[in-house]
Amino acid sequence: MKYLLILMMVSAMMVTGCATSRYYQLEKKEFDDFDYGFATKKIAVRNIQISVIDEGRSDKVLLLIHGLGSYAKGWRKNIPELTKQYRVIAVDLPGYGKSDKGFYPYSMPFFATVLTELLTELRIDKATFVGHSMGGQIAMVTSLLFPERVERLVLISPAGFERFTDGEGAWMSKAMTPEFVHDTPIRNIDINLKSNFYSYPQDASFMITERIQMRGAKDFDNYCYAVSKNVAAMLDYPMWDKLGRIGHKTLILFGENDNLIPNPFLHGGSTADIARIGHSQIKDNQLILIPECGHFAQFEKADVVNQAIVQFMD
Repeated sequence: MKYLLILMMVSAMMVTGCATSRYYQLEKKEFDDFDYGFATKKIAVRNIQISVIDEGRSDKVLLLIHGLGSYAKGWRKNIPELTKQYRVIAVDLPGYGKSDKGFYPYSMPFFATVLTELLTELRIDKATFVGHSMGGQIAMVTSLLFPERVERLVLISPAGFERFTDGEGAWMSKAMTPEFVHDTPIRNIDINLKSNFYSYPQDASFMITERIQMRGAKDFDNYCYAVSKNVAAMLDYPMWDKLGRIGHKTLILFGENDNLIPNPFLHGGSTADIARIGHSQIKDNQLILIPECGHFAQFEKADVVNQAIVQFMD
C-alpha cells in the first residue's frame, strides 16, 4: 500500500502503461527507436545532446515542454495545428526521450538554463514557453530567472501552484527512489496512466506500449534516476510563493476533472481551487477550466487547447 500510494501521488506527471497480458510480450526498445511521427534532431547544450522536434516557419516560436516521465511525443495532437501559424519546438528534456541521460543536477534552474541555451543554439531570441505539469513549473521558473528569453507563458495543468509542507515534501522525496520507478509493476503503470485522463482515449496506447518497452533500454536506469530527482526538484523549488513575481502574460489551462491536482491523498479538494491560486496571483493571466477533462489536457482535449493557445497568441 505504501508504494501504491506514492505512485498515485506522483502520477500527475508520469506517462505510463497497461495491464493486459499482451503487453507482457512486447519487444524491448531503445529510446532512440521510438517513432515520434515527426523528424527529430539533436542539439548539443552543455555537452548534453538534446532531442527536439522543430516544425513550422514563423518568427513566433512556441517551446513545448513535457511533464514528469513524459517526452516530446506527448504533443503529437498539438504540433500539426500549431505549426500552421507558429514555429513549434517540442523538446525532450535531459533524462527523457531521445535526449542524453546522466547524473545531471536535474533542478528547476538547471532545466531553465538548458532551455534558454537551447534557444541560443537555435538562434532564437525568445519564445512562448508552453509547459505541461512539471513543464509548466519549469516554464515559470524560466520566466523568473531569464525573463528576457520568455515571450509569454502557457501553463497546462502546471505543477507548482499547490503548496506542500516541509514534512510532506521530505517524505515524498525520500520515498520516490530510482528503484521505485524502475520496479513499478505493469498493473500499477496502468493505474498511473489512466489517472491522467477523465476518459481514457484509445489513441493514447503508444504511451502504454512505449513505457513498457523502454524498460529494456540501456539508459532506462538513468531515466529512472531523472524521474526520481525531478520529484525532489519540483518540491525544492515551489512556485506558490513566487507567482506574484511573474510578469509575463500567461494562459492557464486546467481540466476540471484533474484527478491528480490537488494531490488526492494529502490534500484533496477541487482542481479549480488550485487553478485559482495562480489566477489570483499572476499579474496578467487568463484562466480556462476545461470540462470533462483530466490532467493530460493537451491530449484529451487537444482541439480546445490548440484553439485557446492560438487565441491567446493573437
